[in-house]
Amino acid sequence: MASRFIDRAKVYVRAGDGGHGCVAFRREKYVPFGGPAGGDGGDGGNVIFKVSSDLNTLIDFKYRPHLRAAKGGHGQGDRRTGKKGEDLVVKVPPGTVLYDADTGELIADLVHEGQEAVVAKGGKGGRGNARFATAKNRAPRRFEEGSPGEERAIRLELKSIADVGLVGLPNAGKSTLLRAISRARPEVASYPFTTLTPHLGVVEADDEGERFVVADIPGLIEGASQGKGLGFEFLRHIERTAVLLYVVDGSTLSQSETAGGPIGDFVAVRREVLAYSEQMKQKQSLVAINKIDLVDSNEALLELKAQMERVAGKPVYLISAAGKTGLDSLIQGIRDVLAATQG
Repeated sequence: MASRFIDRAKVYVRAGDGGHGCVAFRREKYVPFGGPAGGDGGDGGNVIFKVSSDLNTLIDFKYRPHLRAAKGGHGQGDRRTGKKGEDLVVKVPPGTVLYDADTGELIADLVHEGQEAVVAKGGKGGRGNARFATAKNRAPRRFEEGSPGEERAIRLELKSIADVGLVGLPNAGKSTLLRAISRARPEVASYPFTTLTPHLGVVEADDEGERFVVADIPGLIEGASQGKGLGFEFLRHIERTAVLLYVVDGSTLSQSETAGGPIGDFVAVRREVLAYSEQMKQKQSLVAINKIDLVDSNEALLELKAQMERVAGKPVYLISAAGKTGLDSLIQGIRDVLAATQG
């Protein structure tokens, strides 16, 4: 079954046109010289994007690419103003970024529940003839047409909001790790690219309610920063994260030097992540060697850890996501780094 996760979309929005002003005159018994009584047109409705935490994908826009707010009502006699056009409020998931599709200009970065952005303003209602009465012209027949509402093409991108982003090669065990430390249930299998869409999981860090959100993206391959593989399409989902967790497959320890092994895997993935954007270079990171239950030699594993720490320049955690080994220490390490970034 095809994935229903959509994290990019393009829509065309148009705000409502303003209503026309009215030409009318008072026609009352015993009022022989009734003056102008044409009311103004109502303003057109705005197109507003609003964050709703009930959503986690942009799939609705695939089937609804044209969005239009209501027009303002025309003015009426007896100085009655036309009804204002109803605003069109469009719900989007947290983390939606709006760009002008033609210029690339950033319109809004919608993150928090209830946050709004007016992306197209409704047209102003035109004035009725009552507005144009003067001492010299007591019976004007002049009026204004309403102005058109703004229209534009908008590009939407969804960037998941998480504290920690998991990165690694396909089959490094990121999805298994996410399942082990949270209630998220991404698909897990023994073939590459099991993860075809980003997944979020909430980690309960302690008994006092402390928690953080972890994002798992599809595995990266060599050249991902230039668009190769699946991971490139979703690297934007870790742009917002405070911390990156590199997950390395320790079971490749027995591979030859030409194959690279765990250290080569880490270097390759880190190179792709850092090449993606300057922002990635500013992030704090941790390294976890996974699948240690598949390594026969404890001495070789400790030597790998020492070598990896020299290459990474930071402590390295030895874990088995499948066996749930070393996870408490890793979670504590993540908590410490998050506390440092927030402090």
